[in-house]
Amino acid sequence: MASVSISGIHKSFGATPVLRGVSLSIADGEFLTLLGPSGCGKSTLLRILAGLEIQDSGSLSIGPEAVDGLRPKRRDVAMVFQSYALYPHMTVAANMALPLRMRMFSAGQRLPFFGRLMPGSAKIEAEIEAEVTRTAKSLGIGHLLSRKPGQLSGGQRQRVAVGRAMVRHPAVFLMDEPLSNLDAKLRVQMRAEIKELHQRLGGTFVYVTHDQAEAMTLSDRVAVMLEGELLQVAPPQDIYADPDDRRIAEFIGSPKINMLDGIVRERDLIDVAGSTLATEVDALPGTPLTLGIRPESLHLSDHAGHGTLTGSVRMIEHMGSDLFVHLALAGLDAPFVARLLAERAPHVLPGQTLHVGVRPDRVLLFARNGRRLRRQAEAGTLASVTPIRENVR
Repeated sequence: MASVSISGIHKSFGATPVLRGVSLSIADGEFLTLLGPSGCGKSTLLRILAGLEIQDSGSLSIGPEAVDGLRPKRRDVAMVFQSYALYPHMTVAANMALPLRMRMFSAGQRLPFFGRLMPGSAKIEAEIEAEVTRTAKSLGIGHLLSRKPGQLSGGQRQRVAVGRAMVRHPAVFLMDEPLSNLDAKLRVQMRAEIKELHQRLGGTFVYVTHDQAEAMTLSDRVAVMLEGELLQVAPPQDIYADPDDRRIAEFIGSPKINMLDGIVRERDLIDVAGSTLATEVDALPGTPLTLGIRPESLHLSDHAGHGTLTGSVRMIEHMGSDLFVHLALAGLDAPFVARLLAERAPHVLPGQTLHVGVRPDRVLLFARNGRRLRRQAEAGTLASVTPIRENVR
């Protein structure tokens, strides 16, 4: 296994820039996920790492070796594609054995019929068969080796594609949205299997997805990308609870985070949506801010006042143990969503006026340009008023 170093990667297709100076270091044995919406450049970055695309500028290293000038087969990486890329006329065993045959057999030994008669072919063939059998057994597909891809379910084909990568014992596993073709139930099952596989192999995994659930459950770290830029690289819990940018906060989380425009009334008090919230903020009165409040940071309150927001119930989503209550707040066009425990909010009805309390320590503050403003307890020093005003749009 090996570490990966990506430094200053730029890539454009024609006049359209796709990657804008991406730099990233991935530790040996780490599971890192590139997360972002379609078109953000994450798959292009993965293909550059595999050698299937060539960057316009920047450099790549796998372990101690620079790989910029190396062909894909010499980079010691294995890639699992979104479409699985299995040969339909070959059996599962033949599909899994193919990369080993290409690596271990000479050109003459790969010839039909006559290749088998060449010296050493039988021994190599036995080694390949043993490795395929061992890998298939570890993935629970040993009984499928004689079948062809058309006879397999989506989950079984996904395992075969992973097995084909595993038999090579690569330095780095690259996975390009491998679960996107599966139904929701099977995706949950395969997430657990991929996580278990990583723990068992201890390999370096670089995984691409637009699905935040996959990124948050699988990864040691998540690299959030948008419009060809790397916005933040951090453990999943930090990406969720401590985002560096408003765009990250809005992309991560379901239901989506609530965003409210507010004005600082005085130190530690912010006027927002017809109410006043007490939360630590070191800024002059009149400073405009945006508050990010996640739905689970809210709770029912018996009365209006400081620390609560009041709104009319627009809609209720029953989610079993939880209720997603959509509220109409003063001055807010978009619905404000509160995630409440069903057992504590059994009689919420459309049209009802509700008061919801806000946990001050869970409020995220952003300048109007989207830059995160951290409290003293979070960052040592909260951003001063001057840069807040300089960055207001």
